[in-house]
Amino acid sequence: MSKKIILTGATGLIGQKLHAKLVEQGDEVTIFTRKSNGLEHNILNNTEIIQWNYNNSDEWQPHIEGKDAIIHLAGANLAARRWNDKYKREIYNSRILSTRNIVNAIKSSKIKPELLLTTSAVGIYGDRGDELLSEDSKNGNDFLAQVCNDWEDEAAKVEESGIRRISLRIGPVLSKDGGALKRILIPFKLFVGGPLGNGNQWFPWIHEEDVLSIFIHVLNKKSLKGPVNASSPTPVTMKQFANTLGKLMKRPAFFSVPKFIIKLVAGEITDSVLSSQRISVTKLLNSGFKFRFEDLEKALKNLLDK
Repeated sequence: MSKKIILTGATGLIGQKLHAKLVEQGDEVTIFTRKSNGLEHNILNNTEIIQWNYNNSDEWQPHIEGKDAIIHLAGANLAARRWNDKYKREIYNSRILSTRNIVNAIKSSKIKPELLLTTSAVGIYGDRGDELLSEDSKNGNDFLAQVCNDWEDEAAKVEESGIRRISLRIGPVLSKDGGALKRILIPFKLFVGGPLGNGNQWFPWIHEEDVLSIFIHVLNKKSLKGPVNASSPTPVTMKQFANTLGKLMKRPAFFSVPKFIIKLVAGEITDSVLSSQRISVTKLLNSGFKFRFEDLEKALKNLLDK
């Protein structure tokens, strides 16, 4: 049965693909966006576009009435620039304030949606070594962990209105169109590929097709609530990831990049990029979700062959 869905962040890597998937399955999508340029053609594809300033709910709150779900993906790109105080405020506010205002708009709606689905990240756990991390594990205390923690806390307030809430804690998404894999591929193509840092940290990867399928799954699985880990059920270390990629590309994989070099180039985000998170997805699996890409080699081969 088709749904009426509001989607924010529809211009991002996951947002674009999720929008296409929702439309393909017959859902009516309303996109909330700050920049409508380039999206006008989607109006013909079962999609309405609403200009969105998350601080002014008077303009968009009426569009919430009668919708089945809100999928909130919007937020400043973590890797778009070096983290200084100004950009860290933008990263924080674009997630926390927008979620707070969406929740308040839902509370004031007469016909409320059944679900608020927001993203989060495995970065909420911080750097945890070999510890197996479930949704009940304690949160980390670095900047990204604090952002994710506050983000989820704001989303959880919608439960006071009897609305189901999901916060997807997503791992690094493997896609040929952007994200972690696109950056990692560059040195391998230049025959200088290898692990980032010492290579012993756990790398909670996930194939983009599985991420999209998880969104559809949680939309329909009414018994699933709260935070949900979304990464591969078979995490690998960064060294294992680099070796597998090198094998498939027929390139060397022993040119490791020391942390201090990465920090010189990327700044504070380095600590989050090199953090170790060994993620458990038992909650997702117990809800009946089946991964298409559990094996890293199969996942990378699929993407490299595209």
